[in-house]
Amino acid sequence: MKPVRLPAAATLALPRWALLALGMLYILPGLIGRDLWKEDAGSFGIMWTMAHGGLDDWLFPNISGLAVTEEGPLAFWLGALCIKLFGWILGDVLAARVSTICIFVMGAVSLWYTAFHLGRRAEAQPLRLAFGGQPEPDDYGRTLGDTAVLIYLGCLGLLLQSHLTLAPTLQGALLSYFLYRAVRWVEHRSDRNAVLVGLALGLLTLTRGFLAPLALVLALFACTRFLLLPVGPTLRQLAIALGVAFGLTLVWIVPALVVQPYGDSPVSAWLAWNLQQFGLPSWTSVKAFFRIGIWFFWPAWPFALWAVWAWRRQDKLLHIVLPVFFFAALTLLLLCDPVPENGDFLKMLAPLALMAAFGLPTMKRGSINAIDWFSVMVLTILGAVLWLFWIAKLTGWPAQLAKNALKLVPGFKPELGIVSFVVAAAASIGWIMLVHWRLSRQPSVLWRAVVLSSGGLILLWVLLMTLFLPELNYSKSYAGVAQQIAARLPAGMGEGTGCIDTNVGPAQRASLAFYGRLPFVTLAGGKCDYVLLQDSLKRRDDREMMRKYGVRNPVPLWEGRRASDRDERFRLFRRER
Repeated sequence: MKPVRLPAAATLALPRWALLALGMLYILPGLIGRDLWKEDAGSFGIMWTMAHGGLDDWLFPNISGLAVTEEGPLAFWLGALCIKLFGWILGDVLAARVSTICIFVMGAVSLWYTAFHLGRRAEAQPLRLAFGGQPEPDDYGRTLGDTAVLIYLGCLGLLLQSHLTLAPTLQGALLSYFLYRAVRWVEHRSDRNAVLVGLALGLLTLTRGFLAPLALVLALFACTRFLLLPVGPTLRQLAIALGVAFGLTLVWIVPALVVQPYGDSPVSAWLAWNLQQFGLPSWTSVKAFFRIGIWFFWPAWPFALWAVWAWRRQDKLLHIVLPVFFFAALTLLLLCDPVPENGDFLKMLAPLALMAAFGLPTMKRGSINAIDWFSVMVLTILGAVLWLFWIAKLTGWPAQLAKNALKLVPGFKPELGIVSFVVAAAASIGWIMLVHWRLSRQPSVLWRAVVLSSGGLILLWVLLMTLFLPELNYSKSYAGVAQQIAARLPAGMGEGTGCIDTNVGPAQRASLAFYGRLPFVTLAGGKCDYVLLQDSLKRRDDREMMRKYGVRNPVPLWEGRRASDRDERFRLFRRER
């Protein structure tokens, strides 16, 4: 017996304008008005270098002369293209983030259509009621699409990663697109759908290498065997998909090998990086999976586990089998990663949200109401606390809250931002109206259980990215440091009249090059008159640093750091001729 029993009233679709408004309210804060932060400054540096460089920079990703051969070029191509198209009107930073908005929309729309098509299938339909009144397949599919997207938006890991201009962000969205193409291929096994599956695989390869696409192909083949699909046609069409993916990857590999940008090719280093991401499963990876995954996938993973349990007595269900196989393959790949990072979890979020959407209809009404009340109480309290901290930092009352709010940003003077206040107030009023709608009308729609948790999380994000954005920019941006360094360099430097050798990291290099227009040494090499050193105030070894970078009899020009950073230090020297 199917575990779902729903009336048609429970499958009323969320209005399109409401879903669109939630999506835009989710993605725009954190992109508009945010300076370059360390978390994604390095990726922006590659995009910016490409946009203002030549063919060599597009084929050999680098940050103002610092080679970056990891991952792949696709995410950086998209950002650089957006800078080219919109940089003149939006500025380079916000223009690069246009690609982030497009990536987010692609991921959410792909997930919606995946859930919609799976939800229309006969085996996913609720039980037929004795006197009729059960939902139509299309209505049920639309409701599941809304639910999947709301769960997706409510996941903590997506909130942190989707606002960064990183390759893992594009990989997560492309995984959603691959899910959709895989579902369409299983439903209609044509050569056209196989080609589109290959397109998704090729784009994934150009984004972060070939390991994840290979794992997904193996999982898709295992899924077809579990569903008892014919072996011959399946292998033929998967071969077509792999051929398309390989051909698409050659769009970058062949020119990079032929042109030899900067006298070298990034392909061999890229292949080596791919191999370094795979090893034997380790206890470190297992601990990282549970330590990060338990909050990264919240609240999707409890619903997903319940879905597997609730549908366990049904056989060969595509809406359970497909996401389970993909999630299992990606989990195994993660466990084989010697050093998994937060971004590596993003590609597993779409199949988990998809499973969670099919678990929600099987839950009891009491459980759904408990989730509602938990969301209302916890998220409302957290929102009120953020408002209280904002009042404290402006007025100095309560004194202890004001001290705690400003102690991490020494020297910062808070000011009232009218636009930020209006946006934050509007979001708070919208939250109050949403809670009132839920409590007063007691709706029976399926997505009521997740609209509050998603809406509350969006509220907290909007409050952080409006009321506290100036403090975050002050503490995380290198703009002030870059301007101080630029002021100590000769006027006109960088216009073919000198360069700076340095040991700064990718994020710092990108920020300093962008904000200060510092002319770092290029991949072509050369002797520079200036050296910028980055080290720690806690671990000073000046002689070793000077020897490593060939600085003899240095002339110190400047020393400084970010006001909020108690450890990092930068020093600018001029080499004696």
